[in-house]
Amino acid sequence: MTKIADAFGKEKNALMPYFTIGYPDYQTSINVIQACVDAGADLMELGMPFSDPLADGPTIQHSTQVALENGITVKDCLKAVAELRENGVKIPLILMGYINPVLAYGMEKFVTDAAQAGASGFIIPDMPPSEAKEMTEFCEKSGLDIIFLLPPNSSDERMRVVTELSRGFVYLVSVLGITGERDALPVALSAFVAKVRKLTQKPLAVGFGISTPEQAAAVGEVADGVIVGSALIKAVGQADDPVGAAREFVQNLKEALS
Repeated sequence: MTKIADAFGKEKNALMPYFTIGYPDYQTSINVIQACVDAGADLMELGMPFSDPLADGPTIQHSTQVALENGITVKDCLKAVAELRENGVKIPLILMGYINPVLAYGMEKFVTDAAQAGASGFIIPDMPPSEAKEMTEFCEKSGLDIIFLLPPNSSDERMRVVTELSRGFVYLVSVLGITGERDALPVALSAFVAKVRKLTQKPLAVGFGISTPEQAAAVGEVADGVIVGSALIKAVGQADDPVGAAREFVQNLKEALS
């Protein structure tokens, strides 16, 4: 098992918050991520800002735009990972970003530098498995995981490919569309998770649209992990005390999952 897979213990539902590096500024984002870890996050998904985040809804889009205006680059994101490791963070840190900045940085150099910084793996939504051979090989060489997204309208063949190629866990997208808070979970989610479960023994984590402790608990009944991003960013963005808001938000989710 990889370090990421190991974070999905057999007797617990893993919580993976998402937060954008550089929002609302670099140091605050570091402090927020640290607070999430201290509050019980089992893994962290760290967003690398990009000008065209096609999988993300308005809340995350806004956070990435603010981060870009703050001058945050891929190099800064790798610096953030290294800084969190130096601060004692031991849980898996997964960099989530889009392929263009990775290519501009240099794919092999990006993977190598990420490994050196202390990253555990990557989520790149706009890199389909059919075009990921080179990235996958670099990841294997550096001992890092790459996780692919699996939407609910996937064909049986697509499900087979994604479950086979994903390392660490399989990222199940709960709804068709972009990230963002939803009033309710899709009624077909349980059936979707069950169908994928028949194809793999890898952990299954669900993201997109999960925003409340109640929704997280419901997802935890059927999946191995819960991914929450937009609701956390919204809570931080509206708070006078962003770090305190992040800590309380994650604590509430952890209590619901346990």
